[in-house]
Amino acid sequence: MCEKYLNMESNFIQRFVEEDIEEKVFTRSITTRFPPEPNGYLHIGSAYAINISYTIAKKYGGFFNLRFDDTNPLKEDMEYVHSIIEDMKWLGYDPEDRIYYGSDYSEEIFNLAVDLIKKGKAYVCDLSPEEIRTYRGTLTQGGVDSPYRNRSIEENLDLFYRMRKGEFPSSSKVLRAKIDMSSPNINFRDPIIYRIHHANHYRTGDKWCIYPMYDFAHPLQDAIEGVTHSLCSVEFKDHRPLYDWFLRELDFKEPPRQREFGRLNLTGVVTSKRYLRELVFGDFVDGWDDPRLPTLKGLRRRGFTPESIKRFLGEIGVGKSESTVDISMLDQCLRTDLKEKVPSIMAILNPLKVIITNYEEGKEELLQIANNMENADLGTRAVPFSRVIYIEKDDFMEDPVKGFHRLAPHKEVRLKGAYFIKCNEVIKNEGGEVIELHCTYDPQTKSGSGFEGRKVKGTIHWLSENNVLKAQVNLYDKLVSEESLLKDASKTWEKKINPNSLIVLENCLVEKFLEGAPMESKYQFIRHGYFTVDNKHSFEGHLVFNRIVSLKDSWKNKTAQ
Repeated sequence: MCEKYLNMESNFIQRFVEEDIEEKVFTRSITTRFPPEPNGYLHIGSAYAINISYTIAKKYGGFFNLRFDDTNPLKEDMEYVHSIIEDMKWLGYDPEDRIYYGSDYSEEIFNLAVDLIKKGKAYVCDLSPEEIRTYRGTLTQGGVDSPYRNRSIEENLDLFYRMRKGEFPSSSKVLRAKIDMSSPNINFRDPIIYRIHHANHYRTGDKWCIYPMYDFAHPLQDAIEGVTHSLCSVEFKDHRPLYDWFLRELDFKEPPRQREFGRLNLTGVVTSKRYLRELVFGDFVDGWDDPRLPTLKGLRRRGFTPESIKRFLGEIGVGKSESTVDISMLDQCLRTDLKEKVPSIMAILNPLKVIITNYEEGKEELLQIANNMENADLGTRAVPFSRVIYIEKDDFMEDPVKGFHRLAPHKEVRLKGAYFIKCNEVIKNEGGEVIELHCTYDPQTKSGSGFEGRKVKGTIHWLSENNVLKAQVNLYDKLVSEESLLKDASKTWEKKINPNSLIVLENCLVEKFLEGAPMESKYQFIRHGYFTVDNKHSFEGHLVFNRIVSLKDSWKNKTAQ
């Protein structure tokens, strides 16, 4: 499904892989992996990382592994495993039968840790977590050796086996690699490679109470699976020497090679896993699939298509350093994808009743309206026209400002696909609010009749009272309006969240043929944007539409265009 996105301009990751192929560095097929922790949902940044590794594997006829990095039992759950697999399949990066779990390698990784101890390259340390941080030093000052660093191999083996048996409390001891406490690379200062957690693991239960740290487990899992190129985000660059050290000390042949790419950030989007968890578990949003979130579940519910997301990922390419991309670029990829695919329909988000006084009561005629002005292959549909219709309140102005070319007292406007109408009378309620217009129509001006008389500057959409279905419409804006607020620890989420990030319109009208529209089906609402049927809160008799994007390149979606 991703072949059309593989032809992006060659990048430094591709060149790195191609050099290894030319130099015959590996005797096995090119193999990449994506190693998510099953403690959250995938987001657009995850898709960026998956796309890089998946397309590299496919481009060079190799394999792509999905491996769950489940070596921390405290927050992991099968809910996240199922969600990650489902999202990857939806996006078109199907891992097929190459799904692995880091916890399946627990015995092998334990034995490799024992090998390090036997080589004098690892030791059990009794320092507290706070003491370890203090002894480690700083970026400008070297660390201090642990007083337990020179334990004998025999004592370390005994303690490590007893750690496994569960004889010690959580966090009371750790296994550390013995490297160099004075190294300028702080990751080399005797990093922790095993810690004690007396907690139930979602797959292995109580079988283990010691778990490897990511920096230790990651290279070993890659090597066990036959990964050739371990592609990860740029924050792991300083960890690469440690990745190589473990593989070298444990004598792996043709060890995997790690390379880093720039992390993807989007303007106005929360991608931090910690922030996402705070938002979800604090009930500030409607779950992991809230359409304001950049999770793949949220983007799907919002209405983004796999094709639009992959188009976006292909267009931004692969950089070496962290970069921030304007969210409008993703929006435009969606518009490009849907422009010729979906039908254009008439929807009234803020209805105003119009009575056409010179149109015969009880009469109805069917007018042919194009389903998509960009794609004639989608055909036309018959839309009923009658004496009573509805228009947008914003399409009428009692005292029109300069440049307003829609309906006004004693002014004419064209109804899309129908006739010219002229406003003759404005009806208001006791509060002075306009609640109804009385208009006349000119039967000579029917669209498609060849009328060449007077001209009007404005065309508006409308719905006959015989062709309306009530619906709820959700309009979205940025979840956090100001980028600086995201990292402002002095403000709570209540202060950070944009109050206009979700506007719910309860009494909207859409064309009647949308009754029973399938979940996630997509439409262009004329002049309002692209919309999808909400896959969570829609049900029979209660239709909910989410606006995916407006028709214009803007996040100013507080009201209908």
